[in-house]
Amino acid sequence: MNNTLHLLGRTEALFTEDLKQLHEQLAQHVQDASFLVLGGAGSIGQAVTKEIFKRHPKKLHVVDISENNLVELVRDIRSSMGYIKGEFATYALDIGSSEYDAFIKQDGKYDYVLNLSALKHVRSEKDPYTLMRMIDTNIFNTDKTMQQAIDKGTKKYFCVSTDKAANPVNMMGASKRIMEMFVMRKSKQIDVSMARFANVAFSDGSLLHGFNQRIQKEQPLVAPNDIKRYFVTPQESGELCLMSCIFGENRDIFFPKLSEHLHLITFAEITTRYLKNLGYDAFICNDENQARELSKKLPAEGKWPCLFTTSDTTGEKDFEEFFTENEQLDMHRFKSLGVIKNDALYDEENLNHFTQIIKHLKSELSWSKEDILKEFLKLIPDFEHKETGKYLDGKM
Repeated sequence: MNNTLHLLGRTEALFTEDLKQLHEQLAQHVQDASFLVLGGAGSIGQAVTKEIFKRHPKKLHVVDISENNLVELVRDIRSSMGYIKGEFATYALDIGSSEYDAFIKQDGKYDYVLNLSALKHVRSEKDPYTLMRMIDTNIFNTDKTMQQAIDKGTKKYFCVSTDKAANPVNMMGASKRIMEMFVMRKSKQIDVSMARFANVAFSDGSLLHGFNQRIQKEQPLVAPNDIKRYFVTPQESGELCLMSCIFGENRDIFFPKLSEHLHLITFAEITTRYLKNLGYDAFICNDENQARELSKKLPAEGKWPCLFTTSDTTGEKDFEEFFTENEQLDMHRFKSLGVIKNDALYDEENLNHFTQIIKHLKSELSWSKEDILKEFLKLIPDFEHKETGKYLDGKM
């Protein structure tokens, strides 16, 4: 973690004081309980799984659609932490499948269900088909697994939201905002909590994770120079989610407090630090062709070709925020965590209408992005979708 903190311009982990104060409580809650982690082989899911595992739960089951990532998770845990007396098992299942339903029907009894599954990329709205899968994954699979948890008598359901759900400008953030509405509806039947947090540094598919791939393949590094983001480490993401799950009251949304320990930083700045850590100086190129060409010879000179550009793609938010001005906050309960205190606010008729329309579009096997945006706007009237007609897939 220390190396990642350095790249982020930090010297201390975010939640050290809270974890120290809550150490015994957290350990007791985990070792006396059973857990189901959905989407547990993604970057945040793996971090959450490790935080639970090292506190010796009675039962820990992990579900993810990626068989390969589950294999790596098990290898990582066995190689770093070994074994526990409790039951630990992984299942390569699609949450939306009948096989998963059969798995839940067979047992399905857990004290805590944590849902980390998501389509998290802004670029996922580039075509209407991936966008529809985003809706299924982020909204309807959450609603489905919540109902299953209710039916099985689960004590607490946690799911991860995003900072981009606060005043969203892209379809991914808006889908998570709508997910929060569905969660609020179910909160009358089961205790729920959520988390909104910043970019997870070096998480799968992230720009920083891509840096590792580019270095291995001797390719240029590309990053925006006009966008600043908040970052947490993978371990911090796992700690945040587990604390929200265990200590969050019904309908609470946890987020990291903004302080001197968590400050905005540009991707370009991180890129330069990342290269310096590897022993390279960043060489700023004029265009993609120059960057590709120089990648063949510059590394031997201790330099790495970089292309820093302004952002002009769909859905990129100019700034990040974890809450809106209309949300009630508790900033005193924790040292490094803020909590959004929610009432169960949702429109039953609108949620049902949204469900019916989406099901109809899918049954017809025909829909457009405009069709989906129209339904999003009915649930989020002030949704200011930032459409430029350009997407990240059109860039290096």
